[in-house]
Amino acid sequence: MSNKSKTKSSDVVAYSEVAMRNNSAVVEYCRTSMAALSGCTAGMLGFTGLYGAAFYIFAVTGLWGMLLLKAGSNWQEYFVSRKALLTNGFFGQLFTYVLCWTFIYGMVHVY
Repeated sequence: MSNKSKTKSSDVVAYSEVAMRNNSAVVEYCRTSMAALSGCTAGMLGFTGLYGAAFYIFAVTGLWGMLLLKAGSNWQEYFVSRKALLTNGFFGQLFTYVLCWTFIYGMVHVY
């Protein structure tokens, strides 16, 4: 056996539980803020129906991209997977988005 195969099979990835919880809390705070702000924006712009839903998808993927951009090429040091970073909390924050969206839409566009 070569040294390369020995070292490759013995690589162990360890994550700090405290750091992972902190990263998750920060990401959750960012998601909640993004949902509220984008919901207010969609309400002020007067989006209804599928345009509002598409705006939420745009906001979620935009936040995901910005988080990965901030983490840089070594995103594995901060997050377990990129897919989980995108999909976790998707529906939970959807309720915050819809609440802010309908509230601001009602305040601005309904006479």
